[in-house]
Amino acid sequence: MEFEPLSLGNDVIEFDMMGLGDIDHSVDHDDVLHDSPPTAIPTPSVSDVVGSAAIFEPYIPEGDTNLEPYEGMEFESEEASKAFYNSYARRTGFSTRVSMSRRSRRDGAIIQRSFVCAREGFRVDKHGKPGSDREGRVKRPRPETRVGCKAMLVVKIQDSGKWVVSAFVKEHNHELVPPERVHCLRSHRHVSGAAKSLIDTLQGAGIGPRGIMSALVKEYGGIKNIGFTERDCRNYMRSSRQRTLGGDTQLLLDYLKDKQAKDPAFFFAVQGDEDQCMSNVFWADPKARTDYTYFGDTVTFDTTYRSNRYRLPFAPFTGVNHHGQPVLFGCALLINESEASFLWLFKTWLIAMSGRPPLSITTEHDRVISLAITQVFPDTRHRFCKWHIFKECQEKLSYVHCEHSNFEAELHKFVNLTESVEEFESCWFSLIDKYDLREHQWLQLIYADRRQWVPVYLRDTFFAEISITQRSDSMNSYFDGYVNASTTLLLFVKQYEKALESRYEKEVKADYDTINTAPILKTPSPMEKQAAGLYTRKMFMKFQEELVETLTFLAMKVEDEEAGSIYQVSKFGESHKAYFVRFNVHEMKAFCSCQRFEFSGLLCAHILTVFRVTNVLTLPPHYILKRWTRNAKSGVILEEHASDLLNKSQESLTVRYNNLRHEALKYVDEGVKTVEIYNVSMDALEEAANRVSLAKKNDGRLAIISRAGRDDGFHLGSRSNTFGDHKWGFETLSADEQDKKIQKLERQLDRAQRKCELYRASLLSVLKDIEEQKLQLSVKVENIKLGMKESSIV
Repeated sequence: MEFEPLSLGNDVIEFDMMGLGDIDHSVDHDDVLHDSPPTAIPTPSVSDVVGSAAIFEPYIPEGDTNLEPYEGMEFESEEASKAFYNSYARRTGFSTRVSMSRRSRRDGAIIQRSFVCAREGFRVDKHGKPGSDREGRVKRPRPETRVGCKAMLVVKIQDSGKWVVSAFVKEHNHELVPPERVHCLRSHRHVSGAAKSLIDTLQGAGIGPRGIMSALVKEYGGIKNIGFTERDCRNYMRSSRQRTLGGDTQLLLDYLKDKQAKDPAFFFAVQGDEDQCMSNVFWADPKARTDYTYFGDTVTFDTTYRSNRYRLPFAPFTGVNHHGQPVLFGCALLINESEASFLWLFKTWLIAMSGRPPLSITTEHDRVISLAITQVFPDTRHRFCKWHIFKECQEKLSYVHCEHSNFEAELHKFVNLTESVEEFESCWFSLIDKYDLREHQWLQLIYADRRQWVPVYLRDTFFAEISITQRSDSMNSYFDGYVNASTTLLLFVKQYEKALESRYEKEVKADYDTINTAPILKTPSPMEKQAAGLYTRKMFMKFQEELVETLTFLAMKVEDEEAGSIYQVSKFGESHKAYFVRFNVHEMKAFCSCQRFEFSGLLCAHILTVFRVTNVLTLPPHYILKRWTRNAKSGVILEEHASDLLNKSQESLTVRYNNLRHEALKYVDEGVKTVEIYNVSMDALEEAANRVSLAKKNDGRLAIISRAGRDDGFHLGSRSNTFGDHKWGFETLSADEQDKKIQKLERQLDRAQRKCELYRASLLSVLKDIEEQKLQLSVKVENIKLGMKESSIV
């Protein structure tokens, strides 16, 4: 059937922008089976677009719910005709939208409407539009959904006030959508009033989008009966937050601006317009930024923390300090959890951390977060938190847990305790076959992602976790006890400060315990004594456990290779459960099949057993990670095991400035205390100035030369010595005299280097004593504060 010509006369024809192709570059109004979000809130009125969230129930003529449109069919109103065609489209399997309307020239009233299949027309090129490069190519092209479909329904208003069908095209030029997927089509995605009430209730109880969708599936008896997707649920939750936040966001912004005004090192950023519609906000205090330079090799990012009465996802970036305690690297409050928001957040956080990406990062199991991390941290190892996956498993497989009480224990056992990829694969398929779960979609999904959450695939990467089977304390616990469901943004700001202070006190207490309490040694091993003086108290106890366990292990050499000898290590009577250690005695390097050192940074009992049988009495330096030692914060360089990755990123000017200032201020603060320390500090600083000056002249290459003609040698302790350009005075000397002169200069250089080493050692010793005294004083001050608080409470 052909579209009947429209006479202009006293009428004005209006074409919906969507009918001329995909003009709107921000939202695709096609039927979106590829999970494109619906139109942003606020929602247009029912007379605007059929594809928007409707506020009416579909109109079905009485008598036949399977009725097809036909020419001459009458409706009481335009909205009724629109609702009927949309209901027909739902039953048939396609999405609808408004294509064209015609208005009267006399009074401007709409007198004709055209409803079409959402796949009508063709997408218009966007040359020069936002989102395209200079050649007009779209950077991130969306799937093509417009195919020129002719299906449509045209209605006209009659003199009686009723609307009648004047044209109807039934045939489509594309496949229709089956009933179980119709809810994905845009014009049929509608969050009903009952669903909104349930979402609001569950959101107020702190449940996230996934949990809410699971509850809706149970409530409505299936995903297809809900009528919308998880993305629609997320969008509604976001709009609900924006409506209820009101002016409270200004309180947070005022707090952040005040903090930055007091300390320029305080960093914060807001996505969107600060004065009108705040989208997301991120901040990092100076301590967080400094701590990242010490412990930023591995990071946890968690959005499951619902921190206030608006249920905004509060997303802290955390790590682990040298005591195994959680340490903060910045915070974010998220109103919008889209991929674009996470891209902005990760890029902003990276700027705040001086451009240094972490070696590894742990997040919840979320596709949107994963896509953003892939783009911002391409060289960072991304891990999904397996405890979140276990929690999700309880929801997705609740019926299995109810019917089989051993299922969860079996799953935990083979995920955590399998020692090889082959063993895990075998156990996995054995388990799903045992409980007939091969076709379970969620299990198929997490199996496909197994390299990002199963420990056996991740042990070659550092995550700072002492035990593979235990959950890191940094995940979702930094602000425990300080915020809850009733916390307003204003109260949250105050509680945030208290949480920071509490965590700092715990770190100071751990420092105090490490310095002032000597651990009890359990063996006569020199290695244990060495470790007791190096590691923090908690890390030493972990190391000690491994060292003591070596007494139960036997090590047997099974092969000699060029790269080192291979030892089979197992407990007495358990040779079937053996570990293999390759040890190169010349380089003092060992590798164990359990990969504990690579994963946690502490040597395993298996390597220590090989050290014991090969008479290695002390720990080789390359097996002592500075981040686990009591002097972890004496410098600003991340651990050597992370340097390969960190060197790939360009070191920023800010980092270099902060590093140099940090080291130089040690001399300024401490050098004025006594005349002796002042003289040593001045000598060291002047020597450094001379070396920097010489390096500048040599394009960054440092060369040490002594002044010719000085028979008394080179006295570094005298501040009158300077370096400069000069002639060596060798031109008039014979070959023998030149050799003697060179030998004399070499002896002078050797003496100067020895003196320099003595001065350096003396200075380091003095600075170490000062650092320990400062730490002890800070601990005493904190103890006095705590005592005063307790006495005031009593």
